[in-house]
Amino acid sequence: MPIRTASLSRQLQKNGQRLHLAMASRAFSQGADKPASETEVALRDERAALKADQKKRQDAAKAPKPKAAKRVLVARPVKAPKAVKPPKEAKAPKELKAGQKAKPSRADKLTKKAENLEAAKKADRKSAKT
Repeated sequence: MPIRTASLSRQLQKNGQRLHLAMASRAFSQGADKPASETEVALRDERAALKADQKKRQDAAKAPKPKAAKRVLVARPVKAPKAVKPPKEAKAPKELKAGQKAKPSRADKLTKKAENLEAAKKADRKSAKT
């Protein structure tokens, strides 16, 4: 069912203007103490129906609205643990070509640097590093 958004206030206003015109024309032509005409009675009934509909809409607007149901999250199944792989074998060191020296490892470089620093501290002439 589509939601109706138009209000009834404009219809009520138009109905009120027509009713007022009918009442004023009756009072001017016949006098205020004469009974209402058929059009005036019909306009009063229509106005009462419009006001009742307006009241019903306002009450429905104040009523609590239905809320969406909360989603139920389903837990995923636990994955099976992966099989443990055996450790890989160590690769054989590369063979050096003729006339080529082996590069020093990082540990060798650090120990050489520490030795040089100690030697600089013990030297008679001080360097910029010590």
